[in-house]
Amino acid sequence: MDKRRSDVLKASPRMFESNMLDKLSRVHPVVPLVIFIPAIAVLFALGQEGAPPLEVTAWIAGGWIFWTLTEYWLHRLVFHFEPDDGIGARLHWIIHGVHHDHPNDPMRLVMPPSVSVPLALGFWALFHWAIGGQSADLFACGFLVGKHFYELHMRHHFQDHTRGFGVAAPWWDVVFQTRLRRRKTRV
Repeated sequence: MDKRRSDVLKASPRMFESNMLDKLSRVHPVVPLVIFIPAIAVLFALGQEGAPPLEVTAWIAGGWIFWTLTEYWLHRLVFHFEPDDGIGARLHWIIHGVHHDHPNDPMRLVMPPSVSVPLALGFWALFHWAIGGQSADLFACGFLVGKHFYELHMRHHFQDHTRGFGVAAPWWDVVFQTRLRRRKTRV
């Protein structure tokens, strides 16, 4: 890749006039791990206490599978819904567009904690409402583990942004017929 193109892709512009809001929109890729790895460990510790290992494994796997569907549909319907103008276009750019326009910006590769922590807490509360008890903690544990696989979705940027939404679970692209097409190689 041409160095100038790489530099342009790397340097994302300010998202907000407010210095504080703009700073909150940028995060080092390690920060979510520092926050969520301990949270995952606590959820696992709380959920597995006194539970049979097969049940523990099943709830964690269920949470991960639920994440893969959540990831697919959020990525496809919310992150790739692109209104042409107005507040919708601005919101899209803030939520995911800047990430696609500047995929090499190391400070905009992962969702900032100012957004991801409230979302994670919301899902955790939803799981406790729907499932309840220790099982909900294990389900949330699997869900959050899956979320961190999603953060590694660079292949989607450099191929076809209209396909390949199942980053951590590409089989959903097969099921929903949005699989990335293989590029033809020239001989």
